[in-house]
Amino acid sequence: MARSAILNVMVEAALKASRRLTRDFGEVENLQVSRKGPGDFVSNADKQAETTIASMLRKARPGYSMLLEESGAIKGDDTQHRWIVDPLDGTTNFLHSNPFFCISIALETQGTVVAGVIYNPITDELFTAERGQGAYLNDRRLRVSGRREMMDCLVVTGIPHPGRKTQAEFITQQNNIMIQTAGVRALGSAALSLAYVAAGRFDGYWESELAPWDIAAGILMVREAGGYVTDYDDKNEMFSNGDIIAGNEYIHKKILGILK
Repeated sequence: MARSAILNVMVEAALKASRRLTRDFGEVENLQVSRKGPGDFVSNADKQAETTIASMLRKARPGYSMLLEESGAIKGDDTQHRWIVDPLDGTTNFLHSNPFFCISIALETQGTVVAGVIYNPITDELFTAERGQGAYLNDRRLRVSGRREMMDCLVVTGIPHPGRKTQAEFITQQNNIMIQTAGVRALGSAALSLAYVAAGRFDGYWESELAPWDIAAGILMVREAGGYVTDYDDKNEMFSNGDIIAGNEYIHKKILGILK
């Protein structure tokens, strides 16, 4: 698979940042950890990974704006282009030595995500996508699953942390979907969940209260693998309202119907 120059920059940034995460993985008891909120931790490894990624992206494209999970929005001279970065999606998994976490980097051009990278350093799985060029896992072309019936499907979601306003609503949603599927799973990483939908490992995905850095690269990944992604109103407002549904044409429509 031939990658563009900009995608190569994104891949290199993810690979370099992953070295620190790999060293710290499994040694979480030695990390200095602070709380940002209920169930939402940030580690030194998280901050270091973001610093590494931001530095490499800034060097490659000095004027681009940035939206970083830890540092927030950074306006650049070029407001038509924006990096959207989650240096460690699945922080709670990471802090419990659970290998379901990743680095997620996306490039947005004039409001449209045009390139994405999701990398899990523990499994060495590199998911990449460019608009109009398809989605890949370690150079193998990805396609969403072809299942059409919910009872045959394995669906993934994200469980709201205690205290979040959507927790009661989520329990109802989960019950309604669970009785119509082969199973429901929760990975603890929105980016990986979307990458797994793109790879056909899950047939569908839904979650709410997400930030752009959680889903930007994954949205492109699913769409380039032939899937559908919308919010709960079947619109493209995921960044503003934080709701997302993903799957193939048939399963996306069925999950949307259940949630409504």
